[in-house]
Amino acid sequence: MTYMHSMICHTDGIKVTAPVKWRGLDGIMSVFWDAEGQNGASAYYLSPDPRIVIFLNDVSSHIHMSNRDRADVQQYRPMMRAIYVPAGVPLWTNFTGTHRFSHLDLHLHKDRLLRFLSPSIGTSAALTALRSPVEIQDIRSIELLAGLVIDELSSPSRHAIYAESLVGSIVAGLLDIPDDVCEPSNGRLTQAQMNKLINGVNARNDCRMTVAEMANIVGLSESWFANVFKQTTGKTPLQWQLGKRIDLAQKMLLESDLSVAGVAAQLGFSDQAHLTKAFRQVSGQTPAAWRRMQQLS
Repeated sequence: MTYMHSMICHTDGIKVTAPVKWRGLDGIMSVFWDAEGQNGASAYYLSPDPRIVIFLNDVSSHIHMSNRDRADVQQYRPMMRAIYVPAGVPLWTNFTGTHRFSHLDLHLHKDRLLRFLSPSIGTSAALTALRSPVEIQDIRSIELLAGLVIDELSSPSRHAIYAESLVGSIVAGLLDIPDDVCEPSNGRLTQAQMNKLINGVNARNDCRMTVAEMANIVGLSESWFANVFKQTTGKTPLQWQLGKRIDLAQKMLLESDLSVAGVAAQLGFSDQAHLTKAFRQVSGQTPAAWRRMQQLS
């Protein structure tokens, strides 16, 4: 599915000098610009997703950058040939002189990057890499790849998977990925992550938690968490959570004199019928029938 990026962008004194070329891919939006900035031109960028910018010419003596608003001139630094800007990191730029430039922008959905990196380096290392900004001047390792991406968005000649693989290679070549990553990478939650999740859910009196809350406990995005959770347990997060709630309902039915309606109220079910339906779905019996059988045995 084509990804449409969302970015706040304000520019002053910068004009496009040729038609913009772009192509949407799976979780990627690639855009190629030819532009010119006047002396004193400025810009501000903020995106909820990561972004890679690759300049085809050296701009370090003409464009300066900062991640702080109203920064002192001395706090600005030269713009490098290639930069990786993590999600949510603001960027201010200014021009020290009139300059024409060309650059490739790669807007990348953070979940798409996790799906790309995690199978090879593990989720924890991938998240660390995605949070680490990168700025390099020597782009020999990725300049050719950037040119091939520009060719594909200008005049697509192959299936989209070709362009997507080129972007993946740029990501792997640019991001700060340690060589000694040793975390097992099988698209599953680690035991430590599962333990944190179990403890978090058990700490709730009714074992209720949204998928977003569960994902936050283990440090993953909601959509990526849902995917790896099912790979780990064979269940969706809500199916697993329902099982935990029914386990708690069984404990209450055995160890208290609460009615089925009372147990339903304690565990946040809308009414007795709601609990009965969920209980039967998990255990194959109604709560009342299950309690009678346990008492008889």
